[in-house]
Amino acid sequence: MKLTEELVSYLESFLTTRRKLKNHKVLDERTYHFSVAIEDVYQLHNTSAVMRSCDIFGIQNLHVIEERNVRTIDREIAMGAQKWVDINRHHTTRDCVNVLKNKGYQIVATSPHGENNVILSEFDYTKKSVFFFGKEDTGLSDYVLENSDVQLKIPMFGFTESLNISVSASIILQEVTRKLRESNINWKLTPQELLQKRYEWVCKVLKSHEQILARYKEEN
Repeated sequence: MKLTEELVSYLESFLTTRRKLKNHKVLDERTYHFSVAIEDVYQLHNTSAVMRSCDIFGIQNLHVIEERNVRTIDREIAMGAQKWVDINRHHTTRDCVNVLKNKGYQIVATSPHGENNVILSEFDYTKKSVFFFGKEDTGLSDYVLENSDVQLKIPMFGFTESLNISVSASIILQEVTRKLRESNINWKLTPQELLQKRYEWVCKVLKSHEQILARYKEEN
């Protein structure tokens, strides 16, 4: 069945007005300009917390690399974000990097080390970017670091040399999305992308969407 405005609006007519307006409001703030990738994070709550940050700051795509550590999302920590953020799973770091580069993303390796790393306040937010976060103990793999276009760090002034991955993600996403929203860059979803997400989201909310779709098909 072809996805049309008429079809999506028909499905949305079964939602409450409040739910429909909420979906539209949130989607109006969604972006594919930035994305996030996490590499073999083994503490479940960190993956879930990063997903929650993606939802809060309007990042639609989260890439999860699972070479060694395969995890499911902790629903209690994610607070429902797993319903609204798209999880893209990759078996290897190489595959993830290649997929994202082919989609036009610059690879941003987040690391507290490196004298030539770009400081967060000086990061060029105008470029389509995916932020890579590494393992809790060893950080990002050499492959990500060697194939990154930019290495980014958050300024730190204490004895501690690193932040928790979920905290780092929140700080970076808050800063870059704030600048993005204050800019004139066309960062929002295209009309077709919006229509697709409206359809997916209404289907997630309506338990009877299959029956409703079948009835719509019969009537049209």
